[in-house]
This record gives sequence, C-alpha cells and structure tokens, in this order.
Amino acid sequence: MLALNKDNFTTEVEQFDGLVIIDFWAPWCGPCRMLGPVFEELAAEYAADPKVKFAKVNTDECQDLAVRFKIRGIPTIKIVKNGQEVDQFVGAGPRSTYQELIKKHL
Repeated sequence: MLALNKDNFTTEVEQFDGLVIIDFWAPWCGPCRMLGPVFEELAAEYAADPKVKFAKVNTDECQDLAVRFKIRGIPTIKIVKNGQEVDQFVGAGPRSTYQELIKKHL
C-alpha cells in the first residue's frame, strides 16, 4: 500500500492520470482499523488497473495533508481524479459504499 506524505504527494496524486483513492487514517482509530482490511481488498481488486491507485495518509504523521484536505474526522476516503478531488466518504462504511464511489468516477 502506498503511503503518502508531503514529499511524494505531488508525484503520486497530483500528477497521476487516473483515480487515486486515499484513506486518511490514524493507528489509534478503531474505525480506521476496521476499514483497513476492506481498503486492502479493494486495492487488490483494482491492482491490474493502471488508472486506479490506492494510498493511505497517516494523519498523525502527515498533519499538513490532513489540514490541506480539511480532514475533520477519520477515517475519511478522498477520491482524486486527474489531480482534482472529486468525492469523499467520512466514516467506516460497507465495502459496497467504496465500490460505488470508485465506479462512479472511473
């Protein structure tokens, strides 16, 4: 799983031609830990698609990115398409919720 930080964000997200699904999380967050396996399953499901990338931002370690994306609650999933934020989901939801978000923007 790609870990985003201020050093690789521009290259991995802003300059990526496609869809980046970003999980803003923290290790102490129970719902974040529940979402983790679902997020990894989705990443594996789309691994063969070069236009879809999954990444994580640890909000404790990368507070600058959390502020930039106005993260107020975690987990938060942000969908970025061709460098622009297009959607989000706050909280831990069922796998189908994230699948629909991804399909909506492919």
